[in-house]
Amino acid sequence: MFKNLVLQNRSYRKFHQDIAIAKETLRELVDLARCSASGGNRQPLKYIISCEPDRNDLIFWHIYLARRVREERYPPEGGRPTAYIVILGDKEIRETFTPDHGIAAQTIMLGASERGLGGCMVGTIKREELAQALEIPPRYQILLVLALGKPDENVVLEDVNSDGKTMFYWDGDVRHVPKRPLDDIIVASYAPSKTLSTKH
Repeated sequence: MFKNLVLQNRSYRKFHQDIAIAKETLRELVDLARCSASGGNRQPLKYIISCEPDRNDLIFWHIYLARRVREERYPPEGGRPTAYIVILGDKEIRETFTPDHGIAAQTIMLGASERGLGGCMVGTIKREELAQALEIPPRYQILLVLALGKPDENVVLEDVNSDGKTMFYWDGDVRHVPKRPLDDIIVASYAPSKTLSTKH
C-alpha cells in the first residue's frame, strides 16, 4: 500500500554506519528521479553520488543533518550516513529549478524506503565550500544533499498538541514527529451535493 511507504519514509538522521550502500543502488535511485516529472521537461537536474567512506566524510563536514539538535555534529561517528546523493541544477539549461529538485528528492527517498533504506533531505549546506571540495564546476548549483543509509532510529508520527509546537523530540530511543491534523490543513472543501456512481 502506497500510504505505508509514505509513512515509512521519515527523515532519518542516525544510521548503521557499518551497512554499506552499493553504487548501483544509488544509480537506480537517481534513475527513478530521472523518470519523474520536470517543468517543461527541461530536465535541468544533475547528480553526484557517493558511497566511498572518505568522500562521504568530506560531504558530512559540509552539511548539517540536524541543525535543531544541540550537538553541532549529529550523528556521532558510527551513526553517520553511508551514501550521499548531491542534487545539482545545471544553470546552462535553466536559471531556476523549483519544483524539479523537490520532486526528484521525494522520489529518491521513496525509492530508498522501498529498499529498506532511509535518509534525510539536507538544505543547510556550506555550498561554496562543498562545491570547492567536490570540484563542482560553476555551471552547477548545489540544491540539496540527500544523506542515505540503513536507519538506526525509531520515528513515530503523532498529532500536534494544543500548544501547536511542531518541533520533533526524543523520548528514549524514539523520536516523535508532530503533524498537524488533516482537518487543520484543509482550508476549504468543495464537492457536489450528490456523488455520481462510478459503477458500470
